[in-house]
Amino acid sequence: MKKEYTNGEVTVVWQPDLCIHSAKCVIGLPGVFDNKKKPWVNMEGADTAAIIAQVKTCPSGALSTYLNSVQPEAVAPVETAIPAIKAVVLKNGPLMVHGEIIVCDADGNEVKKGPKTTFCRCGASANKPFCDGSHRTNGFEG
Repeated sequence: MKKEYTNGEVTVVWQPDLCIHSAKCVIGLPGVFDNKKKPWVNMEGADTAAIIAQVKTCPSGALSTYLNSVQPEAVAPVETAIPAIKAVVLKNGPLMVHGEIIVCDADGNEVKKGPKTTFCRCGASANKPFCDGSHRTNGFEG
């Protein structure tokens, strides 16, 4: 599922299934991101540059942006070489993989993920192998 919010210049795309609930968006730009309100994204709460900058801090890739003057399909990367992949273990949290990857499940089903993908390390995610933020409430340390 994807939800989109726009101010006419930029569109914020939210993919809730990717969200690890780090709250960086809510803490960093509370005038735009407020999870206690419906809708939780208020595109009039800051200027376009501030919104883009804040969305770039999203650790899971659940939030992304595109400029309305450019079609989202037009900004897709052209695959010319195998990009470097970086995996980072987040303290008391998931394993974050930076880069485009293909995840294959035990049945051979494939899903393309990126530019950031978070994998569960605590074992409690209801969306395995991906992180759903369960580590924040189950006392996971690692």
